[in-house]
Amino acid sequence: MEILDKNDIDALIKADDPNSLYIEPLLDPSQIGAVSVDLRLGYDFLVSIFSRKAFIGVDGDGHGARGPDRHFQATRRDIGERFILYPNQVVLATTLEYICLPSNVLGDIIVRSSYARLGIHLNTMLQPGYRGCASLELANHGNNPLELVVGSRLVQLRMYKIANEHGYLQGNPRKYYGDVRPTVSRFDRDPDLETLSKIAKVI
Repeated sequence: MEILDKNDIDALIKADDPNSLYIEPLLDPSQIGAVSVDLRLGYDFLVSIFSRKAFIGVDGDGHGARGPDRHFQATRRDIGERFILYPNQVVLATTLEYICLPSNVLGDIIVRSSYARLGIHLNTMLQPGYRGCASLELANHGNNPLELVVGSRLVQLRMYKIANEHGYLQGNPRKYYGDVRPTVSRFDRDPDLETLSKIAKVI
C-alpha cells in the first residue's frame, strides 16, 4: 500500500476514466498538498441534544430509550457563517466536497493540525470506491467552545493505493453510500445484532 502524492492526485483527477478520482468543488488549487487534500466544512449539522430518555437504544424507542435519530437536531449554516462546537458535544457534519474514490484507493480523513491543537479529533476511513460527501464526526475534547467557519479547511484526506480493486457496493449492503448530508448512526442495523439476539435466547 502506497500513499498518493501530489503528482498522483493531480493525474487521477485529470484522468478521463469513470473509475478515477473526483473531488468537487476544489475552490483553491492549494488544497492539494504534497501528500493530502484539504477538505472544507460543509453546510449541514446534526447536533447532539439531551433527552428525557436515559440512553440511545439499539432497538429504537421503548424501554427507556430512544433511537439515535431522536438524539440529534438538524441545523444549517451558509458559507462564511460561524458554528460553535461546545465541549463534550458530538456534532455530525460533512465535507463541502463530494468525493468519488477509485476502486483501488482508500482514504483516511484526519483533522488538520491547527484544529487538532484546539481539541478537535476525528478519524474517518473511506472505503475504495466510496461516493458521497465524507462524514465528519466532530467532538470537542477541550474545555472551551470552539468557533468553526463553514467552508474553512477543517480536515485533510490522505489516499493510499492498494494492490487489488474492490467494489464498494459488493458484499454487505452499505449504510452510508452517496450521502450528501450528515447521517445519524445506523448501528441498530448491524446484522450482528440479530445473530447476538438469537444466541442470547438460546443461552
